[in-house]
Amino acid sequence: MIIDTHSHHVPEAMLDDLVSGREVFPSVELLAEDGKYRLAFAGGKPTRPVMPGLRAVEPRLAWMAEQSVDWQVCAGWLDSFGYGIPADEGLAWSRFVNQHLKRAAGDNAGFLPLATVPLQDGETAARALEEAMAEGFSGAMIGTQPKGGAGKLDDPDLDPFWQAASDLGATLYVHPMFGSDDDRLHDFGMMNAVGRVTDETIAVARMLYAGHMFRFPGMNLVLSLGGAALPYILGRICKNHEQDDTLAYDPRGGLKRMYFDSIVYDPPALRYLIDLVGADRVVLGSDYPFSIGDLEPSRVVHESNLGEAATEAILGGTAARLFGVGSA
Repeated sequence: MIIDTHSHHVPEAMLDDLVSGREVFPSVELLAEDGKYRLAFAGGKPTRPVMPGLRAVEPRLAWMAEQSVDWQVCAGWLDSFGYGIPADEGLAWSRFVNQHLKRAAGDNAGFLPLATVPLQDGETAARALEEAMAEGFSGAMIGTQPKGGAGKLDDPDLDPFWQAASDLGATLYVHPMFGSDDDRLHDFGMMNAVGRVTDETIAVARMLYAGHMFRFPGMNLVLSLGGAALPYILGRICKNHEQDDTLAYDPRGGLKRMYFDSIVYDPPALRYLIDLVGADRVVLGSDYPFSIGDLEPSRVVHESNLGEAATEAILGGTAARLFGVGSA
């Protein structure tokens, strides 16, 4: 069994509801022109276009068949999470998105929906997660920049969310956000090549120092992009911990309690990650439908020559447990 744990989906029916006015959110605007869609939140700049690959189902199913993917975890699109709108409206927006993701999964065999939550407020996000998991979701995908891009995942205000995730045994997928004020990233495609890696590295390093994996041990935290730079600078992170008496939590121990997707592209990088955390902590990912993703996700696993047990664990065994495949 092969499970792709990292993909994004914006159901066409969700956009239709917004275009038709069947659903209205005061802080959300859908800009539609010539079959192209952008979203804008709280009067901010419009998002990137909602690319056809995010919306279309048939090409996704064809790709899954071509890649022998039995199940695909379908989360929302980070640009559309709406962390900048008021918390109450954010709850309504998350419910709306989750409703459509769940409906898409019900209509298409092999889709596993992953919820979104209003991460601009910890209590509200906890409520959204509890509701989603009561409806059958295994957890949620969360962005690295809560509170409209100005926040930090280790903000104490978010502790109710982390506690709920721990109490519920939720699987949370940490994904970098798009924006950055660093002008050096705005050429050569470096926002994708480097910026997202930097963003996730900073966000999760703060969580390691804040001890989230020890304070909220019941949750399953999956890091996208193979953990970004964290596995490869772990020695430096630990050195900083050793030199600072105010840092109480062991970052090495925290990192080894996390899970990691396989989007590293190169077999030597995947083998290093496995040497560090173990094959049972790595799950297959593609980042479908984005071209920066790994759209032949099984190849790097097979080319890494890991052995049968490790290969099976990465291709689907571990993900089946994290995302409830085959459970009652």
